[in-house]
Amino acid sequence: MYVRHLQVGSFRSWERVDLALTPGPTVFVGRNGEGKTNLVEAVGYLATMSSHRVSSDAPLVRHGDAQAVVRAALRRDDRELLVEVEINPGRANRVRVNRVPLPRPRELLGLVRTVLFAPEDLALVRGDPTERRRFLDELLATRTPRLAGVRSDYDRVLKQRNALLKTARMARGKAIETLDVWDGHLTDLGGQLLQARLRLIADLAPHMAQAYAEVAGDGAAVAALGYASTVPLAGDGSPLPSDAQLTAAQLTAAMREQVAERRGDELDRGVTLVGPHRDDLVLHLGPAPAKGFASHGESWSLALALKLATFALLRAEGEDPILVLDDVFATLDAERRAALASVARSAEQTLITAAVLEDVPAELRGVRVQVGEGRATVLDGTAEEGA
Repeated sequence: MYVRHLQVGSFRSWERVDLALTPGPTVFVGRNGEGKTNLVEAVGYLATMSSHRVSSDAPLVRHGDAQAVVRAALRRDDRELLVEVEINPGRANRVRVNRVPLPRPRELLGLVRTVLFAPEDLALVRGDPTERRRFLDELLATRTPRLAGVRSDYDRVLKQRNALLKTARMARGKAIETLDVWDGHLTDLGGQLLQARLRLIADLAPHMAQAYAEVAGDGAAVAALGYASTVPLAGDGSPLPSDAQLTAAQLTAAMREQVAERRGDELDRGVTLVGPHRDDLVLHLGPAPAKGFASHGESWSLALALKLATFALLRAEGEDPILVLDDVFATLDAERRAALASVARSAEQTLITAAVLEDVPAELRGVRVQVGEGRATVLDGTAEEGA
């Protein structure tokens, strides 16, 4: 898959951009603040319906405008897809594929596949569990789009249950009976989400181990993945065995038992204490969890390896995702740059941003888009754009 044509309107700093793109590597080069990251962010938004830089849609709309539009023509094997997203902060976004409206924006998930590596990804190793849960659930939705609906339903039930817990402590009979109903919904959806996460980690782990070995070089510790859950059956944070195959029903039953056991604590605190919303992906280096033990260099290697493993997993399933590298080459040493460049060369399409062209390995400088002074111009002679 690759983006053949990208158009954005009122997106971030751009009033309008219309760019023809090609397979292979493309470098968006320009000074910081000129808007080059905004362009690759738009491509990433088509894949996840979210930004890797902000948690809400409002900052994505150009100041003074009511909505933003991202439109892309994509080649997928021998087919062409036209994907259009209208971003409406405070209101429902609108999505069309080949000019046909989708009933729900999340139905776009899985159709466009990207893997993005950015400086913010260091938080996957050093940040709080929220970052790692988001990583898992976005990848789940890319591989199996229906799981986006499971996660959305789980979040809705969780919100309702938390609201009930805040009032149930002082209430009698009926509120507790209602809580029993919400427990059933929560554990059914939670069991499905737990099973999907555990299966994903098992599939990702061998790619992670290989990618880390290639990035970190000879003599490096072995990288592994574990899952730390509030449902003990789902994992205690130790590296997961490759043959672990728990069913959703088993995990639902285990979660139901744990919810019942913690009900008193939940009523006291007015919040749901058990479920995948409180779990964590655990990265290991050798026998120790990476968080708190890995050096700065090892943390960078782990973050890079996790994204390279994601790319390898999606590629193994039959289609290259679009690889997006946002201002990362300047932060990597020679060995990590070489490992990343090797994958970038092999991808069907790689979109790279850099403040200085010389930061990008020479073999990836095939097509350059110069970004500056409100313009983005393709300099290889095949197309030009004025914003």
